Amino acid sequence: MIIRRAGLEDIPQIMQLINEVVPVMNAAGNYQWDSLYPDAKVFEADIAKKQLWLAESTESVAGVVAITTDQDPEYADAGWDVNEITIVVHRLAVSIHYQGKGIAAQMMHQAEVVAHQRGLSKVRVDTNVINQATNKLFPRLGYIYAGEISLAGRPGMRFNCYEKVLS
Repeated sequence: MIIRRAGLEDIPQIMQLINEVVPVMNAAGNYQWDSLYPDAKVFEADIAKKQLWLAESTESVAGVVAITTDQDPEYADAGWDVNEITIVVHRLAVSIHYQGKGIAAQMMHQAEVVAHQRGLSKVRVDTNVINQATNKLFPRLGYIYAGEISLAGRPGMRFNCYEKVLS
């Protein structure tokens, strides 16, 4: 498994992964993503900003993650200073064919590597309160629960916020 930056040529495989994952999320009651979000334009914008990363096996794209500094204003509701520049993980997804194999943990580790490279000391991430897998994963990786928020773009949903201070 290698972790690398995504390119525009990867969009078809990324969208295939998303199209596999969204129905599984929805079947579990997690409607954070749907047929409209995330779409190819979102990933194209991530690629243009050089903030989209892939986990790639010899056969296919196993995972995708946007490693950004983009913080939602609602993060302040978790007690975070949204003016502080930190690494923020968005759009983390693992192919249904690779789930349970540590890919998400590898992607989170890449976010920490990017933070170190940029001289930043924190990584932040949010996840739907219903997403059992990530709500177990983040604390196991040393992320500390910061609070529960709502997001304007996803009315009626609640999100848990996690932060890791890097040494």
